[in-house]
Amino acid sequence: MRRLLARLISAALLVFTFLWTGSQMRQAGQKDSLQADEPASQRRTFEDAAAIKKPIDGVIVVGKLRSEDTDWVLQELPEWQHAVYTVDDPTAPLTVPQNKGRESNVYLQYIIDYYNVLPQTIVFLHSHRDGYPAAWHNEFPDHSNVRAVRNLRIDFVQQNGYANLRCNPNPGCPAEIRPFRQPADHDRSAEIAFPDAWRTLFSTEVPDVIGAGCCAQFAVSRDQIRQRPLQSYMNYHKWLMETTLPDDVSGRVMEYLWHIIFGRDPVYCPEMAQCYHDVFGI
Repeated sequence: MRRLLARLISAALLVFTFLWTGSQMRQAGQKDSLQADEPASQRRTFEDAAAIKKPIDGVIVVGKLRSEDTDWVLQELPEWQHAVYTVDDPTAPLTVPQNKGRESNVYLQYIIDYYNVLPQTIVFLHSHRDGYPAAWHNEFPDHSNVRAVRNLRIDFVQQNGYANLRCNPNPGCPAEIRPFRQPADHDRSAEIAFPDAWRTLFSTEVPDVIGAGCCAQFAVSRDQIRQRPLQSYMNYHKWLMETTLPDDVSGRVMEYLWHIIFGRDPVYCPEMAQCYHDVFGI
């Protein structure tokens, strides 16, 4: 009797084990099937999120007044390094010798400060995040610098060396500055000042026409910056600090020199659709 009972218990255990194992295999198969059928875009969600947070070998350079809020740079673009210069606070971690020359002062100061330890990609921006009219010159319907940086094609910056963050050619293209305009237009103060500034900065023949999309926001590769020696940037900065031109004029002269400093022709006006594709991938 005891042997019969033991055999019955053993048989019951075998049946239970068989049924339980089959159930687990079916559940595993269903799970694998669900994963296989899951859209690729959903399966990549966490991978993409991780990629977004991955540190970038690049820096965002911004000049600001003490009264301006630039917390958005750190909060919304945390994967980038940040170099925020406060131009009217000599006690700030990053500052300039004097508040002169507008954003060009900060851009040149950063290059001088970090020339030997530059990251791969350097993005030069104004202090405003978005909105109209303050950021009227930014691309995208919301005029967002955050969106511009997030969409920036770093591979294009590395390949081209320089990328203007404004693709809209107006104002600036195709001929914003005509140094030898006849008759001279004295309302164009930067144009009047351009020949002397060019000769001082470059000691070469002044171009007849200079054109590029406004407004001094751009990305540059480390290699492109180093196509010129550190001393060149120090000379540009010295001119900016010592010129008797008003800030709005000296700043505007520099605005239409950046693309030339970074290796483009005096007229650099890519077709707008091509620019959107190259710079922002749209």
